[in-house]
Amino acid sequence: MPVKPFDTVALDLPDHRCGKVRESYSLSDARRLFVTTDRLSAFDRVVATVPFKGQVLNELSAWWFHSTRHIVDNHLISVPDPNATIAIDASPLPVEVVVRAAMTGSTATSIWKMYERGERRLYGYEFADGIAKNTELPEAIITPTTKGAAGLHDEPLSRAAVVERGLVETSLWSRVCEAALALFAHGQHIARRAGLMLADTKYEFGLHPDGRLLIIDELHTPDSSRFWVLESYHERLERNEEPESLDKEPIRLALVARGYAGDGPPPVLDDDVIGATTLRYIDAYERLTGNTFIPGAYPVEPRLITALRREGLL
Repeated sequence: MPVKPFDTVALDLPDHRCGKVRESYSLSDARRLFVTTDRLSAFDRVVATVPFKGQVLNELSAWWFHSTRHIVDNHLISVPDPNATIAIDASPLPVEVVVRAAMTGSTATSIWKMYERGERRLYGYEFADGIAKNTELPEAIITPTTKGAAGLHDEPLSRAAVVERGLVETSLWSRVCEAALALFAHGQHIARRAGLMLADTKYEFGLHPDGRLLIIDELHTPDSSRFWVLESYHERLERNEEPESLDKEPIRLALVARGYAGDGPPPVLDDDVIGATTLRYIDAYERLTGNTFIPGAYPVEPRLITALRREGLL
């Protein structure tokens, strides 16, 4: 699409933190402002910018947050702009909770890459020989990872190691795992209703200032989740082809095809790969929510600043 992607933002607000995709700022009353850019990360690196991606992530996460409060509370307060969220200033837990329902992946911490290398004990689970790539697992499993600091890769953990290392205390970790599996089951149900398969996803949890467990960051987006098109899944599997996906896997595969695995500067991707990724993100949003995607005006920053001033935040 003929727009310049939304790469960064500069706001006159305190405690600016810059993540791979989101930038956040401190607000009064234990709140934070999260601004979702069009940056796309893969292999623990920012590798591209994809127009409208930030809006899809922000609005789709808000939709999921509203529809999963019966499972676990979340940090969402309001959405003042298509690319912005006002949220509770939660304290993140030091692990990412990855739930997997398929033998797949292209990164070093994915179960497929580990399995392909000959490993059979993955994240504390035992796997038999002869499992084909992209096939469904008997049941969803939790595969935690550490949160890699800037420039570092995430480290795989077993569920038991999270407690053994003192990363999360036992009773809280039990609640996190229960919530993660319940969220994933709900996500699978909604995805199948939309003609999609939720193959895996990443959750981040945090604690409310009053100690309550919250789901934070994003939820069941094409950035954090792997969505496959059900209609073509079995046919592609029989032909040993990659499933048709509505997530960022095409960008991961394009990088792998160029020999990139996360080390050094990423190669510049072709416009057709970027454009196709935009369309995949929008398609995922519309299928999952049942709503028509309404693109926000570009450039994003002037629109965002106007919205924040309207809220009295600037």
